[in-house]
Amino acid sequence: MKNIALILLILIALVMILLGYQNQMLPPALTGIGFILIAYLLWSDKTKV
Repeated sequence: MKNIALILLILIALVMILLGYQNQMLPPALTGIGFILIAYLLWSDKTKV
């Protein structure tokens, strides 16, 4: 279940970054970067267990 959440977070992050880049908007790009950080933190927590 955690793997699915990680994959979805990364996919949404990439879409948000792409939308932000194409439309020259900063908030979606920052949200995408935040999603990547959250996915990384979830993944790093998973490796410790």
